[in-house]
Amino acid sequence: MPDYSHLPWDAPLEAYDAQATALLVGHGSGDAATLALLNSHLPQFLDAEVTWKPRDLTDAEMCAAPLTRDDMRLAVARRHGLRDWAALETLVTAIGTTGSAVREFERAVEAVIHGELDLLEAMLDADATLVHARSSRLTAHDPPTHAATLLHYLAANGVEGHRQRSPANATEIARLLLRRGAQVDALAHLYGAECTTLSMLVSSTPPADAGVQVPLVHVLMDSGADPEGAGRGAWQSPLMTALVFGYFDSAEALVARGARVDDLPKAAGLGRVDEARALLSSASPDERHRALALAGIGQQVAVVQLLLEAGEDPNRFNPDGFHAHGTPLHQAALTDNLPLVQLLVAHGARTDIRDGLWNATPLGWAEYADRHEVAAYLRSVAG
Repeated sequence: MPDYSHLPWDAPLEAYDAQATALLVGHGSGDAATLALLNSHLPQFLDAEVTWKPRDLTDAEMCAAPLTRDDMRLAVARRHGLRDWAALETLVTAIGTTGSAVREFERAVEAVIHGELDLLEAMLDADATLVHARSSRLTAHDPPTHAATLLHYLAANGVEGHRQRSPANATEIARLLLRRGAQVDALAHLYGAECTTLSMLVSSTPPADAGVQVPLVHVLMDSGADPEGAGRGAWQSPLMTALVFGYFDSAEALVARGARVDDLPKAAGLGRVDEARALLSSASPDERHRALALAGIGQQVAVVQLLLEAGEDPNRFNPDGFHAHGTPLHQAALTDNLPLVQLLVAHGARTDIRDGLWNATPLGWAEYADRHEVAAYLRSVAG
């Protein structure tokens, strides 16, 4: 069985080329692991509009595609978060050059994500400017160079996928970087926007799963991170970002550290019924739309009821930047909150609307996520 594991940060070019050879052989034999990797990383096997989404192809269709060694090299490069083979070759050459700035930065990133505190401290002792260094990786994303700092890697978000991990001592790593002069609100080019570590942190699964997301929020705030956010683009506001992605402990931590709850969407997402009621009459139609989306994501049943009774339409797709491919009922089915699902259906939410990404109904979402009670209810009310 071919081994397509992510290669070590300092692997030689020959190791990447060996994976390309294995892919070529595996494609020829119809190997399942090979086809899965190609379907996830080879551009011609990905959706033309949603460029990260695999096309719905059969094994036979993929095996019939006349792929070359260059195609396999491209797949290997994309698998490792790089734009193409030329970008990979440039990076590998720089990493292989003793003492190069790229090599030192990449080694420091490894120390950050693996929690190697002593090594990182020694590297910063040897080169104090490393704390301000930025990634030079050329990716296939928008924009192509994310230019993340070492501190950004602690957010485990927006950088290369195989490096999105959170060590148990992430707060100690953060404090070391900040003591040595890391800019707490430095901006990196992520997801088509300019983002701080804080805004990426509060929308990231690895730190939440590791139990370090909220502690890192406080470490960043202790060092002067702006609770209202810096930069530009969809994820400028850390509080709104946390609410959109359902990280409510982090949202509350941000509020405790000074983030303002000054509009209907924020109050709705936080489940503040009285504040939401007070803000409702002066809210714009767009604010009401975003409020229903956030209240649904946050399973804030009382606020959802308030908004539905005020005339909000449960059958509109969520607004841009708020999981816009689905309706509130899709999100509710995914959360496994039966009372919320029942409330939406009682106010006219349709069960037959298909989402814009996977072409699935709310029942399909519930079944995919193993939400058995919700799925049974949706089957019972399906027309």
